[in-house]
Amino acid sequence: MQRCNPLRLTLPLGGAVLAGMLGVAAYTAYTINGPRRRSEERYQFSPFEVAVEHEAVSFVTEDGITIRGWWFARPATQAVVIGLSGHRGRKADLLGIGSGLWRAGFNVLLFDYRGCGESDPGVQSLAHHELRDARAAVAYARARLPGARLGVIGYSMGAALAIRLAAEQPAIRAVVADSPFATMRDVIAHAYQRRRVPTRPLLDLADALTRWRYGYPFEAVRPLDVVGRIAPRPLLLIHGTADEVIPVEHARRLYAAAGEPKELWECAGAPHCGAYFVDRPAYVARVAAFFRAALETAEPES
Repeated sequence: MQRCNPLRLTLPLGGAVLAGMLGVAAYTAYTINGPRRRSEERYQFSPFEVAVEHEAVSFVTEDGITIRGWWFARPATQAVVIGLSGHRGRKADLLGIGSGLWRAGFNVLLFDYRGCGESDPGVQSLAHHELRDARAAVAYARARLPGARLGVIGYSMGAALAIRLAAEQPAIRAVVADSPFATMRDVIAHAYQRRRVPTRPLLDLADALTRWRYGYPFEAVRPLDVVGRIAPRPLLLIHGTADEVIPVEHARRLYAAAGEPKELWECAGAPHCGAYFVDRPAYVARVAAFFRAALETAEPES
């Protein structure tokens, strides 16, 4: 009778496990960063559907990408709110809050990130490369309205981006961050935990692949480290308590690290980015009141 050598079984098994882990890590890196566009781009909602007067605009990022968006004008005010959608989101995703804030009396700028919607192709990421797009939006608004009083509202990745943007841009006078993550590494770890896969080795592999293929490490995107720089400008954090994509604990950590003035609005039972849909009029009214208090009394940034 031939005996089985355990080593002969272990080596192929170990190789298969390693190959599987590399596959999952590569899929993670591609899902976050890989170039993809939605197939239905030609059929999207526009400001026509929400009866908003608008202008198609474009501006160029510091690395030469043309970004395209919509400007909702309110000539009677210099207050401007810039909207930042979620990962791979489009400007059309923010038509609800965008039109609501326009009707509340604000100029509004919505735009597509690089590689999304109508904007030019570009390397995508999770709130890293898109920071250049957001900077260009700020520059556009300030050039269009010298002395503009700027606010920013972001959702999910856009919320993390809003925090990072405001931390480096003193021209931004108020921030609303709906469903933000505290750190990129932690939100990806949570996704692995939900799927019951080995978290630590996969995180390290996905991090290494993202650094090698897409030019940045997970540690480059840590809103938690910079949220304190927003003060003394006001910050409103919004998060649903039933968020399974980015747990509400992320907003609580950001709130603890932020300086005053700050607010944390936990929407009971709301899923990811779901607070708006629980009560649209109440949501728009609260956000508009927050921006009105911050932007109508703020001095324009020189």
